[in-house]
Amino acid sequence: MDAVVSSNSAPAPGLDSKTQPLIDDIRLLGTMLGDIIREQEGAAAFDLVESIRRLSVAHQRNSDEAAGHALELLLRGLTPSQAVSVVRAFTYFSHLTNIAEDRHHVRRRAHHERENPDGGALQPGSLAQAFRRFSEAGIGKQEIAAALQDAWVSPVLTAHPTEVQRKSLLDAELAVAELLAARDGLFNARERALNESQLRTRIMQLWQTRLLRYRKLTVRDEIENALSYYRTTFLREIPRLYAELEHLLGEPVAPFFRMGNWIGGDRDGNPNVDAETLTIAVRRQCETALTYYLGELHNLGAELSVSRMLVGCTPEVDALAMASQDSSAHRDDEPYRRAARGIHGRLAATLTALTGAAALHVRGGTLEPYSSPGEMIADLRVLEASLAAHHGGALADLRLRPLIRAVEVFGFHLATVDLRQSSDRHEESLAELFSVSGVEPDYSGLDEASKQALLLRVLGDARPLRLPFATYSEKAQGEFDIFIKARELRHAFGPDTIRHYIISHTETVSDLLEVLLLQKEFGLLRGTVSDTAADSRAELIVSPLFETIADLRNAEPIMRAFYALPGIRGLVGRSGAQQDIMLGYSDSNKDGGFFTSSWELYRGSTALMRFFDTLPDVTLRLFHGRGGVVGRGGGPSYQAILAQPPGTVNGQIRLTEQGEVISSKYANADIGRRNLETLMAASLEATFLSGKEVPPDAFLQAAATLSADSMAAYRSVVYDMPGFTDYFFAATPISEIADLNIGSRPASRKANRKIEDLRAIPWSFSWGQSRVTLPGWFGFGSAVSRFLEATPDGLALLRRMHAEWPFFRTLLSNMDMVLAKADRSVARRYSELVPDRALARRIFEAIEGEWNSTVEAIDAITESTERLAENPSLARSIAHRFPYITPLNHLQVDLIRRWRAGQTEEKIQRGILISINGVAAGLRNTG
Repeated sequence: MDAVVSSNSAPAPGLDSKTQPLIDDIRLLGTMLGDIIREQEGAAAFDLVESIRRLSVAHQRNSDEAAGHALELLLRGLTPSQAVSVVRAFTYFSHLTNIAEDRHHVRRRAHHERENPDGGALQPGSLAQAFRRFSEAGIGKQEIAAALQDAWVSPVLTAHPTEVQRKSLLDAELAVAELLAARDGLFNARERALNESQLRTRIMQLWQTRLLRYRKLTVRDEIENALSYYRTTFLREIPRLYAELEHLLGEPVAPFFRMGNWIGGDRDGNPNVDAETLTIAVRRQCETALTYYLGELHNLGAELSVSRMLVGCTPEVDALAMASQDSSAHRDDEPYRRAARGIHGRLAATLTALTGAAALHVRGGTLEPYSSPGEMIADLRVLEASLAAHHGGALADLRLRPLIRAVEVFGFHLATVDLRQSSDRHEESLAELFSVSGVEPDYSGLDEASKQALLLRVLGDARPLRLPFATYSEKAQGEFDIFIKARELRHAFGPDTIRHYIISHTETVSDLLEVLLLQKEFGLLRGTVSDTAADSRAELIVSPLFETIADLRNAEPIMRAFYALPGIRGLVGRSGAQQDIMLGYSDSNKDGGFFTSSWELYRGSTALMRFFDTLPDVTLRLFHGRGGVVGRGGGPSYQAILAQPPGTVNGQIRLTEQGEVISSKYANADIGRRNLETLMAASLEATFLSGKEVPPDAFLQAAATLSADSMAAYRSVVYDMPGFTDYFFAATPISEIADLNIGSRPASRKANRKIEDLRAIPWSFSWGQSRVTLPGWFGFGSAVSRFLEATPDGLALLRRMHAEWPFFRTLLSNMDMVLAKADRSVARRYSELVPDRALARRIFEAIEGEWNSTVEAIDAITESTERLAENPSLARSIAHRFPYITPLNHLQVDLIRRWRAGQTEEKIQRGILISINGVAAGLRNTG
């Protein structure tokens, strides 16, 4: 198999010398995969795969209709065993192509930096480019450093695992990536031959490893998967980013960039998350962090072989050395080494005390565990100061300073675990508390005003509601246990262990008050809440999540009413003066379509910012719940952050990293560092450069008009067109995706087929598989058509918006990318799965009509008829992937047809599920 060129052909059109190394890598990996298929499956299997590849290339790249017809006939005639073999071949080829492309991105970045050693032609998204822009804008380094003292930027790994790959495959692919990267530094023929042999072995390992999980992921599995990215990327690369930032600033910077995590604490719709999984998550995170520090300390002790016979040290280092219980005569003149061993011993005791785990390389007596990360940092600073004072500062740069930064950022908790639950579960739990205590027999039956009055009255009363000897339902006790465990874990592991409580489906002020009351009941809120209370404090930030279009529109009125309540503003001020508000991209998209979701998020962010500007004593931090695909808020993070409304970042932003995005961004350390740098640079640029770029009223009015018409067009089809739900469940692999075992939570919130109750992940996943990608564009074409009909010079205005407004430009760029990954002919094949042919034609014609309108609208506004004209490398990547994705789609359709017709042979189901994996890998998107 060979993706871009055959072994004896010229480069494909549009490729240049910059791309040649990528071509060579793909050719090498494809040839090896082909050889292994021939060896493992036989010549007939290899010839079949090659025939399919050649026909697909001819059809996709040369528009050869005869080849397309022959391909369809060939694929329909495959036996289940042949289909599985072909699906596996094209799926693995997509995975190998991803590895080659990732390697090429790193290669091009390194080449660019070598070619521009003086900082010329800096790349967007780099810290160096950000600081050049600051300099050009007259923004001083001291101003930046001062602002970062109170900043908080945090990518958050979420418990939405749309990652379709098994961990075993990710590990094997990482080995392939490392071997491929090593080739650039090999010039000896023998070394290259050995490298190729090892590559071939790893690819054989992939071929012999099953692609599918046979059991559903557990929450514990999700926790462990997430921790692997810390070991691979975050623990090392984030300190290196800080070092670069400090180099550019010329002074130390506060630890403002930190990691967050939902896995183990996100209970919304997941009955498998409870107090036990929360405990496991926190303990395993602690163990991961401390084990990393212990390894670094062990190596540090080996490196700090400084002898007092040659160089002095401070009395503080001597004191640490004396306290280390290291009495070896061989190290008597090596105070730094003995001090490092003492720090190692104390940290090992800390690991055991917090997690029960035992550390490696521990010798001698037992030392006192550290009471906090700050205490450990103080000891490390003693070593740093002494080295600096005795001509050894360079030694500190190697490992000691990165270790200090790691402990500052990750502490003993590694990442802040968010708690999340749906507002209706809080209401149920409190209704039971009120009823059992005799305070209110029917809390759920109260109107909103009565609920608020009751909640405020009880918040202002020091007496608890919970009766010590009463029995509560299992559901309610499960909710209570979370608050009890959160308090214990914060006390043991530190306050940054758990900081936020996110309320899904926040629709009223009482939803916020309920969580405050639950905190009070279980020891997380001290004192009472009233205008006269002067000492009350809440340990967890109550963070509403506004998800639907209606919720986003109500966000500012709800927060305004909340802060108008007696005692609330004072409570928040005493509790850290921070207010996190989460904005949901996924459900708002499913509710109102892509454009309206984006616009209401923009409007809601702006309204919230303006309200909190009236509360100078409270810091607003917006938390963006972005998914993997554009329809769920995905797309390039750099552009997305810069497209936020002016003034809404201001050094404060959290955003989710979900599903397959996590592995594609962070499984490779080099790629991971680049993505982390992009988040950091974009947050800084949005803070310091976007504060005054308010768009003209004409832009805002046009966007509002487009939004209204876009939502009307979207809902008229998705929610109002008869039969659309039946079409969706038949014309996409939504039912089959449920068998993929890709996550620990159900695909739907309720046991029905209503689209409003379907989770946004499988909704987006299914449309991506069927190559319609509907959540990423539907409704925009109709909106633009109506706008142009009603607005003189409307096209000129839209072109101005595209040229001058980052929000609108990014929105169109994302739609452009989504449409580039769509395929109308493949989508039509999926529509043939609908039993009711009249329904299939009617719905598909409606989708196709909107598709045409949207393409025409984008072409007119951008003045280009080519998809991804501004991103030629991505355009080439997608174009050259299509011949290898299309056979997977065609086989998926054929196998689904057989499966639904009653052919329940195991290989048919396996072929379907592997094809889902392959299409996701080829498009680099799932949910």
